[in-house]
Amino acid sequence: MLELLSEHQAFGGVQRFYRHASAEIGLPMRFSVFLPNVAADAVASRGANADPVPGLFYLAGLTCTEETFPTKGGAQQHAARHGLALIAPDTSPRGAGLPGETDAWDVGVGAGFYVDATEAPWRDRYRMYSYLVNELPALVARELPVDAARLGIFGHSMGGHGALVLGLRNPDLFKSISAFAPIAAPSDCAWGRKAFGHYLGGDVRRWADYDASRLLGAGGVAPHAQPILVDQGLADAFLHDGQLLPEAFEAACAQAGQALTLRRHPGYDHGYYFVSSFMGDHIAHHAAILNARSTGV
Repeated sequence: MLELLSEHQAFGGVQRFYRHASAEIGLPMRFSVFLPNVAADAVASRGANADPVPGLFYLAGLTCTEETFPTKGGAQQHAARHGLALIAPDTSPRGAGLPGETDAWDVGVGAGFYVDATEAPWRDRYRMYSYLVNELPALVARELPVDAARLGIFGHSMGGHGALVLGLRNPDLFKSISAFAPIAAPSDCAWGRKAFGHYLGGDVRRWADYDASRLLGAGGVAPHAQPILVDQGLADAFLHDGQLLPEAFEAACAQAGQALTLRRHPGYDHGYYFVSSFMGDHIAHHAAILNARSTGV
């Protein structure tokens, strides 16, 4: 059951914020939803005679919440034009009360890394992968006019990592994939090694399930049926610090035969000025795939 926390009219549709009791996490979780006008009208009239619209899941980065994307991403205007719903979950459980959960900004609260933790004390609550595969899409499709057969996924930074992994591992669920400045090879960067060590333990072989470059490079998954779009700013400090490693993902895609468009943009940094600058292209990328399925193209 969904608890509506707030709603705001935007671009002819409605931006909503929800809370629900999560079975996978064992705690209340929050997420945001933008519904374009036709879907918003269906909700307002209690579901009267409206076909469900495609849904696009957005995974945010370190320290973010379910509010970051709808307030900073500039996506609603593009989603309204293409008739897509936008769904943005929180980036971690909240209120678990685990030891060390708030000690660092890159592990724990706000830093779930979209994995199912296997190590104490994280394993009972930090189950973001299963939450996003097994629970939230079904909940959204059941409670809102969103078509479960036409879902895409994208994200930024840690969320770009999550989008690549979830999309590649679940192609029947997520029909389209893109990312902004993703942590593309987390097993080989400081952020990923720290988070995976905490959540997944010291056996690096277990990390490959959550590393998009290793998933493709080692043949752990088949190439996705649709091309992947990735944008990377060349003035991104985290790119130069070796945290993002888009070249590793590019090489893995070439090895696996995965269609990839990796665009490198001089002058752009890691923040939401960069993300919002190319948001229209990403929404259009997903819309071309998800809307085509509705017409049999």
